[in-house]
Amino acid sequence: MKKFDIIVIGSGAGLMIIEAALSVGMKCAIVEKSKFGGTCLTKGCIPSKMLVYPADLIRESEKSNRVGISFSKPAVDWNMISERMWEQINHSIIMEKSLKQVENLQVYNGIAEFTGKKSLKVKYKDGSFSEEIQSDLIVIATGAESFIPPIKGIEETGYIVSESFFGSKFPDKPWSSLIIVGGGAIGAEFAHIFSAFGTKVTIIEMKSHILATEEDEISSLVKNEFDKNGITVLTNTKIVEAGRNGSHKTLSIEDMLTGEKKVVEADEIFLASGVRSNTDKLKLFNTDVETDSRGWIKTNEYLETSQQGIYAIGDINGKYQFRHKANYEAEILIHNLFTHEDKRKACYNAVPWAVFTCPQVAHVGMTEAEVKNSGIRYWIGKNYFSQIAGGIAMGITRDSTDNGFVKIIVGEEKTILGAHIVGPHASILLQPFVYLMNAKHKCEKRLTKRDNKLVCPPLGTFTPINDSMVIHPSLNELTAWVIDYIEWDDEG
Repeated sequence: MKKFDIIVIGSGAGLMIIEAALSVGMKCAIVEKSKFGGTCLTKGCIPSKMLVYPADLIRESEKSNRVGISFSKPAVDWNMISERMWEQINHSIIMEKSLKQVENLQVYNGIAEFTGKKSLKVKYKDGSFSEEIQSDLIVIATGAESFIPPIKGIEETGYIVSESFFGSKFPDKPWSSLIIVGGGAIGAEFAHIFSAFGTKVTIIEMKSHILATEEDEISSLVKNEFDKNGITVLTNTKIVEAGRNGSHKTLSIEDMLTGEKKVVEADEIFLASGVRSNTDKLKLFNTDVETDSRGWIKTNEYLETSQQGIYAIGDINGKYQFRHKANYEAEILIHNLFTHEDKRKACYNAVPWAVFTCPQVAHVGMTEAEVKNSGIRYWIGKNYFSQIAGGIAMGITRDSTDNGFVKIIVGEEKTILGAHIVGPHASILLQPFVYLMNAKHKCEKRLTKRDNKLVCPPLGTFTPINDSMVIHPSLNELTAWVIDYIEWDDEG
């Protein structure tokens, strides 16, 4: 059995843990079953944004005539767009090669399978296994995987998910038609991308509206814009069966309100029905690590699992599936494991996110429905793009179908309970609310041993920014991460 000071399973946010462990001289092992860099780099937020931005430009050009500018129909260079995307994904190759040259780091390419409470083997692609490896400190950061809904005939019909789209099934050119199953963030983003590139897109959603985690009025505004952009949205719709009609793939569907049945068909079917846990591959039954009914690993406020010495961060603990949340948890774990300072707790009071569709959507905190159900006394503020000079300059008027807004929900003592935005640059406009929601929480009265001053005085410091989650990938990272580049003098 080969022993390590730490084993990390997963090379997304898990790499942050490895870097910190190496910096303090630990003997490390990292296990990765796929491409290095995790979901975000290889099959998620980064490559998708390489497709979103060109789509944004197309939609912007279509609206330019309202400010006196006219463009001819944009020419889409799919090869160039694809090459730029693959260039980002292929950073994983450079990353893996570099990691294999790091001293004190053993890299394993395969699936980790626990053989005991603190031991595991790695199953390689050819079915063989590594030697047994052991550590008293193990971090599970395996992410999640696409959920495949139980649709009759779907396997025989064929489909794509995020993993295969950013892999072997990436199209040589935009499809002529596409069915997207699921109207959440992934479905909404890909609907925007391909509709802008000229694909006839149909979204099928079982719930009563798309973007179900957002405010109802935001969901409605996005749907209306989808309608305007030629995207067919079918809500309250269940899928009965998948099949084929010549070269096309088909879905037999039923309206859950009227009972009406019909068949929709397209070149391809994209399943965007959410994600599932991948803990079934880890053989956790050989450990004392507990999972919930859906397979997510249970963790406490210190990211500890039910077994001492094993931690879980990122998607796998089921607490918000965003890369910036995983980074936040990695930073907390690094602090708790590798410093001698007081342990920090993970706090999820201000988890932000954005949906990079058209129009863009951003969210932090509670929705109005959640606040109302909680019984908290609250007030609502709302401001539309058409009510400010910046929005008017964009050509947005009171009657514009894309007249987005900011909605803020406040409670007693002017506390921010939630903020919700739909419209241009929503992800950037939201971030200040995240900092404000963290300011009171983070500024606890703790004294340094050095000079007896408050670690975080209540006003004027960058601590709330430094400790907040920053929407990834968004331009907010440019301003938030500049703090990491501060060069302190010897007495700073």
